Amino acid sequence: MNPEKLNDNRDEIEALVRMAKDGDHQAFAKLYDYLVDPIYRYVFYRVNDVDAEDIVEQVFLKVWQYLGKYKQKQGKYFKAWVFRIAHNLIVDYYRATKDKQYEELNESLPDHTNNNDPVYSAESALNSVNLKKALKKLKKPFQDVLVYKFINELSNAEIAQIIGKSEGSIRIIQFRALSALKAELKHMGIKNEFL
Repeated sequence: MNPEKLNDNRDEIEALVRMAKDGDHQAFAKLYDYLVDPIYRYVFYRVNDVDAEDIVEQVFLKVWQYLGKYKQKQGKYFKAWVFRIAHNLIVDYYRATKDKQYEELNESLPDHTNNNDPVYSAESALNSVNLKKALKKLKKPFQDVLVYKFINELSNAEIAQIIGKSEGSIRIIQFRALSALKAELKHMGIKNEFL
């Protein structure tokens, strides 16, 4: 992602945050539109499919509830703050459900491409299923970094802020996570179709 474009988005987001804090509901709606897809992708790859939408809804309710407490600081980004809320809700989700056993119903990511090619649709669904299965077998920090970086295209600075580690640590975790994912895919009998 182009760093200049990323900074433009940050400036636009921070301007929308200021307006939303002043009670502008349309500004909050624009923030929601801008962030709902990346937050959904993050949550989708971390929880059971049937619970993903509920958690995303809770994320934005908490964002609305605590928006007045958000303070822009140098090197701190609103998008990372929202991802941190999502992360915390996922932790709460696992704490609440740790004794329950869930059977996954559908592991395919919704296809928004409007592509009617059945071969493409089948391959895409299979890739998504395999990637999700492989990700779930990795350590939690590896899962988080890979989803933040490659599914949601966050910068290392944003990931570092969400996770609470340095950018250098994020690069090391990312390298190790990719190696572990490659090994897991190989173990599953899949030839590096993702890496």
